[in-house]
Amino acid sequence: MGMETYELYEKVHKAGVRNFRIKTSQGKYPYLQVLDEILSYTEVVSEVTLGLVEIPIDQIVGTKTAGRTNAFASNFMPLLPIDSEFATKWCNLYEAHIKEGIREPVKAYEFMNRFYIEEGNKRVSVLKYCDAVTVPGYVTRLVPKQDDSDECRIYYEFMEFYDRTQINYLNFSQPGNYQKILERIGIGENRNITEEEREQFHTTYVLFSKAFEKKGGKKLSLTFGDAFLLYLGIYEYEEMLSKSPEELEKEIEAIWNDFTFYPERPEVKLIMDADQDVEKKPLVKLLLPLSTEPLKIAFIHNKSVETSSWTYGHDLGSNHVKAVLGDKVSISSYFQADSAEAENKCFEKAIKEGNTVIFSTSQSLLAASTKYAISYPKLKILNCSLNTSCKYLRTYYGRLYEAKFLIGAIAGVMSPSDKIGYIADYPIYGTIANINAFALGAKMVNPNAKIFLKWSKLRSEERQENRDDYGLAFVSGRDFIRPDDESARFGLYNKEDEGLSNLAMPVWNWGVFYERIVKSILNGTWKQELPKGKNESLNYWWGLSSGMIDVICSKRLPKETAKLIDLLKRSICLGEFTLFSGDIPTNTGTVYHGEKDGISTEEIVTMDWLADNVIGFIPTIDELVDEAKTIVEVQGIAKAKGMESDSERPDTENGEEA
Repeated sequence: MGMETYELYEKVHKAGVRNFRIKTSQGKYPYLQVLDEILSYTEVVSEVTLGLVEIPIDQIVGTKTAGRTNAFASNFMPLLPIDSEFATKWCNLYEAHIKEGIREPVKAYEFMNRFYIEEGNKRVSVLKYCDAVTVPGYVTRLVPKQDDSDECRIYYEFMEFYDRTQINYLNFSQPGNYQKILERIGIGENRNITEEEREQFHTTYVLFSKAFEKKGGKKLSLTFGDAFLLYLGIYEYEEMLSKSPEELEKEIEAIWNDFTFYPERPEVKLIMDADQDVEKKPLVKLLLPLSTEPLKIAFIHNKSVETSSWTYGHDLGSNHVKAVLGDKVSISSYFQADSAEAENKCFEKAIKEGNTVIFSTSQSLLAASTKYAISYPKLKILNCSLNTSCKYLRTYYGRLYEAKFLIGAIAGVMSPSDKIGYIADYPIYGTIANINAFALGAKMVNPNAKIFLKWSKLRSEERQENRDDYGLAFVSGRDFIRPDDESARFGLYNKEDEGLSNLAMPVWNWGVFYERIVKSILNGTWKQELPKGKNESLNYWWGLSSGMIDVICSKRLPKETAKLIDLLKRSICLGEFTLFSGDIPTNTGTVYHGEKDGISTEEIVTMDWLADNVIGFIPTIDELVDEAKTIVEVQGIAKAKGMESDSERPDTENGEEA
């Protein structure tokens, strides 16, 4: 053994001894993990031959048997002395690797996505010392018996992911993330990744990993896979290859707290009521000179006024602000932000034109809104969505379920039969509360009322039959009127012989919300609502009492019924009546136990069960059309197929198909 080789082995031997002492002082096992010992208390249900695999060097954690355990520290650095035969063989192998490279594959077992070497421990030791990324090896997978632990769930998800991608270097700490990463890189549910897509993914993952490690990612508790998934939840995957390492590092730094707190999400702070003192200016504002420049406000919509009643309503709200505040504001509207490219174009244009306040009026714009809020922290960006955990912007929505309860009560009084129809679009946050509130409102005035639930965004093969066959006289249809649609199928309508007649409809008075928010910015009270904590997300969730949500009733509604609805509305506004309180039976036969004063706001928002008088089910995300999937992936309570919710699917109701 030459002097240089002697000094080399002395160096790696010291690294092994140092690691051994650190592990011992920490009370941890200082040698290589032994798979046979692990399997002695683990039930293996099958062995799978994977063939020749590029094994990620960082995921090799031990040896198959205990035979060579004491020769290596837990980091695979040698522990045997320099005058041993082992040392000579190690050094010879190192020299061969430097001259020619190690080409002979090792033999290994994979268990829970960790690798244990059967033949080739010294090769792995040399390659780890040389900072190799992978080592070729013939691999046999040992599959453990499935149980309910998160670790086992993650591993079974990994095996499915591996079958579709042949990627074994990606690790997650939370269940569900393997499916999420496929969705974020655009791999559909029914196909495997292509060779080109696999190479692109590897390139982008390596680019991210290097930037993340440079910023100190190894010091955090999350895996690099967790971090990559979190990053892709904000920034577009397709744009990564065009970014420089410096750009990636800057973006990683901008969302560093998200990595630090992972998997904890920012606590959602709900503002339930409108500020009644919005007109009152703080003292500091009174002492400062008034600005003569108008506040420049942008409204970004994912559709147009002509094609979307939702966009039409928000556009009316922006016009209200313009009418009320006059030259104090300058308002610009941007439409058809219906793709990643169009979203970026609208935001870039709004920012370039000097807008300092941006309202994005759809849940589908949440990702883009978050990205630009991070990139431009001085802007005030608000997105119209519910239960959004994001501290970079504010979100807003309305407690529509309060209006739905009143309309349900009207339906219960007016329907000539016990059967009432309800059409819903997306199983997103708040939607299930709307359905249940409507059902409870109908049940309050008619204990026999049954609500037949239909989803309008199901795929054609999943779509339910038309409810007309069931003799439904009253139906709760879509909540909004579209300018180009003359159909009366909105709100609560009655299917009379001569046509449709509308009795009531919920109303979103977006102008009320926008006016109050803009006034709070103008008079300086906006900052007073900023969360005091470092990891909080601020959501406005106003209801009937604010005026943002309301119900319009037809003059054809009997006076006595109108009085009842007014009484219920006043009681809700004053907080004297709680909609979801006490024990509420569900349509699966279970009982949801609410508190006397009502269930929590979080339980209302994330409700995933249906009241016992609702005939229907909550669809999974796989059963929805692509348009709906995009929104549900961001804001949905619906689960993928194979994961049952509390809302099962009764086949019949009194002999009829549900």
